[in-house]
Amino acid sequence: MRDNYSIRKIKEHIMRVLVWSSLMLALIPLFSILLEVFLNGARTISIEFFILPTPTVGETGGIANAIQGTLITLGLASLIGVPIGLMTGVFLSEYGGSKLSYIVRFINDVLSGFPSIVIGIFAYTLIVTSIGFSVAAAAFALSIIMIPIVARTTEETLKLVPLTIREAALALGLQKWKTTVFIVLSGARKGIITGILLALARIAGESAPILVTMGYWRWWFSGFDKPASNLALNIYLFAISPFENWRVLAWGSALFLVMLILAISIFIRVLTRERYG
Repeated sequence: MRDNYSIRKIKEHIMRVLVWSSLMLALIPLFSILLEVFLNGARTISIEFFILPTPTVGETGGIANAIQGTLITLGLASLIGVPIGLMTGVFLSEYGGSKLSYIVRFINDVLSGFPSIVIGIFAYTLIVTSIGFSVAAAAFALSIIMIPIVARTTEETLKLVPLTIREAALALGLQKWKTTVFIVLSGARKGIITGILLALARIAGESAPILVTMGYWRWWFSGFDKPASNLALNIYLFAISPFENWRVLAWGSALFLVMLILAISIFIRVLTRERYG
């Protein structure tokens, strides 16, 4: 018995070492990337960096127009993708037993696995060939990426609402749609907001669909039917540029984008701490 106990303790220590070693190996690339981005991007941070537009070759400037264009594009994409994803999630949760729901769920799962560049080419064929490179085309492509994320999160969150709450509302005489809108959605709002923020963090760093739908633009926002500057696209284009001032801006843009996504992630943790803590 003593020998068996010693063997079990040895196995436990070995597995503990393997688990911690795996954790350290997984964290090394993450912190290496964060450290590299911070060290190279921190030296570009200044007041001018946040208030000046993209400079020409050899001049000083910032990424204010890229921040503006990115926020406008994300906002328009949310206006398109969030309502569709939300209604899809509600349908899959509340009417999951119908035959149509299996088809919708399958399409949603397939769409979530689509490469972003393919979605960008679809938006290019549908919109860019008609009105040209524009914020509207880029937002449409990004909204397609958002829809399955919001739909899946909404569906799973609504399923966490106890069935007894639905039954109590129906027993009081509320119609099913009122129960869903005023009772079920209200009880799941934190999870739904979490899904929306996750979708925003997902599309904030997309450059492939932006490249084929909006193209490069160095100036301020001038309309939804015109291109706009974008942080993710700036990183891609400036990083491969032969000009030093643009490569410096690429590091600064990368740092700002990482901080933006990190802020969204922290906000999600704070928002869901009470629910899942």
